[in-house]
Amino acid sequence: MRLFIAEKPSLGRAIADVLPKPHSKGEGFIRAANGDVVSWCIGHLLEQAQPEAYNPSYKQWRLDVLPIVPQEWQLEPKAQTRKQLSVLRKLVKEADQLVHAGDPDREGQLLVDEVIAYLKTPASKRNAMQRLLISDLNPQAVSRALGQLKPNSDFVPLSVSALARSRADWLYGINLTRACTVKGQQGGLKQVLSVGRVQTPVLGLVVKRDDEIAAFVSRPFYEVRAALHLSAGEPLSFYARWQPSEACAPHQDEDGRVLNPKLAHNVAGRIRQQPALVQSVERKQKQQAAPLPYNLSALQIDAAKAFGMSAQQVLDACQNLYEKCQLITYPRSDCRYLPTEHYGARQSVAAAVASNDDNLASVAQQADFSLRSAAWNDSKVGAHHAIIPTEKRTGLASAGVREQQIYRLIARQYLLQFFAPYVYADTRVTLTIAGGTFVASERTPLSPGWKQAMPKSKERGEQDDDHAGPGLPPLSEGQVLWSGEPVVDEKHTQPPAPFTDATLLAAMTGINRYVKDAELKKILKDTDGLGTEATRAGIIELLFKRAFLRRDGKQIRATALGRALIHTLPDSTTVPDMTAQWERQLNDISEKALNYDGFMQPMLSRLQDLVAQATQLNVQAFSGLPAAEPKAAKPAYRRKKSSTPGKRAPRRKAPG
Repeated sequence: MRLFIAEKPSLGRAIADVLPKPHSKGEGFIRAANGDVVSWCIGHLLEQAQPEAYNPSYKQWRLDVLPIVPQEWQLEPKAQTRKQLSVLRKLVKEADQLVHAGDPDREGQLLVDEVIAYLKTPASKRNAMQRLLISDLNPQAVSRALGQLKPNSDFVPLSVSALARSRADWLYGINLTRACTVKGQQGGLKQVLSVGRVQTPVLGLVVKRDDEIAAFVSRPFYEVRAALHLSAGEPLSFYARWQPSEACAPHQDEDGRVLNPKLAHNVAGRIRQQPALVQSVERKQKQQAAPLPYNLSALQIDAAKAFGMSAQQVLDACQNLYEKCQLITYPRSDCRYLPTEHYGARQSVAAAVASNDDNLASVAQQADFSLRSAAWNDSKVGAHHAIIPTEKRTGLASAGVREQQIYRLIARQYLLQFFAPYVYADTRVTLTIAGGTFVASERTPLSPGWKQAMPKSKERGEQDDDHAGPGLPPLSEGQVLWSGEPVVDEKHTQPPAPFTDATLLAAMTGINRYVKDAELKKILKDTDGLGTEATRAGIIELLFKRAFLRRDGKQIRATALGRALIHTLPDSTTVPDMTAQWERQLNDISEKALNYDGFMQPMLSRLQDLVAQATQLNVQAFSGLPAAEPKAAKPAYRRKKSSTPGKRAPRRKAPG
């Protein structure tokens, strides 16, 4: 008997649907006519044991026993899914062949592997286990995947990576949370101060941004625009902006803005009613390829901008589109590329999009399916590929509004892969007026390409505002123009904008901008982010749930409690450098460039130092704080994977 172990019931049913019929359904499994059996986990069936499982004295939260480091790690069955674990125990014993059908990511790999190990499955059966990778729950896609089974042993490094992350997060979260909570209680606080290696740097981003806004003092600065005429007496043609010389540096800020109004007005006076010599005219034709298909973070960012959705709402909608509607492929993807074999299904997918959404039918008709964007690239596809529509042609009409909005984003982004690049010309004119340098620039669309398939609102903002009228006139080097009445613009520096769902997600995915270490910043430039595609939404929601963050309209701000925690913690726990390095090392484990001990041993050494620092927190910072500020609405999504960093130990209780 061949036993398929899926990650969740919806995936199990999708596998069973393509196996020989008739089926007989049991409690927690489906048996096919050929004897194959499909069963499933329900997310993680196991969780890390609580500290008191290692030593009863750990039940009381005390500083003198920290850090708690298990010598032999233990897993415990989750109470609410213990029954399904018993079902699997029986089926695994009966099976001749095991097939791992967890989700195609490192957490999905560990989820099934840890069950097989916990059930003490014989080594011979474990070694012969196969891996089924499914990213599309439609029957055709599942059938194709069944014909492409791989040895599960090929994915051991992925599982080890997830295991290392799980244990390291437990160690970090348990020990620093206990240390901070005890210190908080000494300062009169009566709630848990949770710390996590991802959630705390995310909170740190928000607190530091809020601090910058609070400390910001606006300053005026000045820009000079020359009003250019083709000759004296003719109408205004365009404006050109003054480019301050090095001699003006003492009057500029670090961003090159002129702070001295006298200097700006002096320049304006010098160029008034003066000849202007065209020094150069540069016109470059450029093109911009269509944006790649979405990964989850890019989708969450765009949905936040377009519809004001939170990261969690986008993930919820995606899960429904994937599991219930079967209209999109696996959504928790960090990849924006597609396997070359998917190119053959392009017209079938486009036809499905047109059938599901009348708004996109015309876009599908305009698409040129002889084109092939850079999205199809096997070398850039790992365990999962970009999120795209499936070939299913019905089901969107009955989906919710958010699901329909998300589907349209995903589907449009896919169709853009079959449009030509957007072609435009950038023109830059450099002039000399009374010894000063002035520049005018303009972008002129030449061929809309993929932009013709975008909503009209997104086609705005193409042209620069340095010119008036229809555009820059034809100009040539050496031509003499006339500088008429100049304009001095007084502007004011603006504080950094508070984070929103879109910008906080963008910060988490582009975390290299916030990393202090220059070498690590270079390594992380185009790779890792803070957290993973699967955990980012949960991390943000967790910070709201624990009253560290609050919403002010679309803005995300820190609460007094969140600020107090960040201001008292060791700096290294509040910045993303360490967790960014962790993500790089965990990725190295999955690619066999680092082993488990090479990651864990330095981490344990660092943990000792961090716990020692945490036990010295200034307890006065927590005096007089409210017990909790208003929380965000409880999200509808219930986590099925215990994958949120810093949340390794459910059912924590504060001491006393």
